[in-house]
Amino acid sequence: MAATRFAERLNQQIANEFAASQQYIANAIYYDAETLPRLAAFFYQQAIEERNHALMMVRYLLDADADVEIPGVAAPTTGFDDAIAPVALALEQERRVSDQIAALMGVAREEGDFLSEQFTQWFLKEQVEEVATMSSLLTVIKRSTASMMAVEDYLAREHSSARAADPTAPPAAGGAL
Repeated sequence: MAATRFAERLNQQIANEFAASQQYIANAIYYDAETLPRLAAFFYQQAIEERNHALMMVRYLLDADADVEIPGVAAPTTGFDDAIAPVALALEQERRVSDQIAALMGVAREEGDFLSEQFTQWFLKEQVEEVATMSSLLTVIKRSTASMMAVEDYLAREHSSARAADPTAPPAAGGAL
């Protein structure tokens, strides 16, 4: 069974992951409305990934015989000043989630909850990738504000193929629908 303090923090992180998912949907909608389909598709996919992260956490708590709470989340930001703002917000969000996951790992370690610590390791690895992806996208979008089609081309070139499922990823509740 997961340490009580870890389970409480993981339930809080579930809310953070669902909030991230909703924010990415809002980002996608912004780009959809701006007729930037690759950016929209990129963020719709990111929303699914964040939702699945929350469901992985739900599955872990269920498997660890811990209580699962699905906390409410604040409404996402939906108004953006320009095409850069959603990506800048996404990078800020990924950095914040990285800090949250690192703190979660710290709780598991403090509690001597080695199983929860091991579970958290995958998310730390994932966050390195997420921050790098958003950082690169922000660099490209800042460089390409005069021609957003260059960003669309970048995404088509660098992020068009579906990523293979990570065999080391924790299972998700509902089988990552």
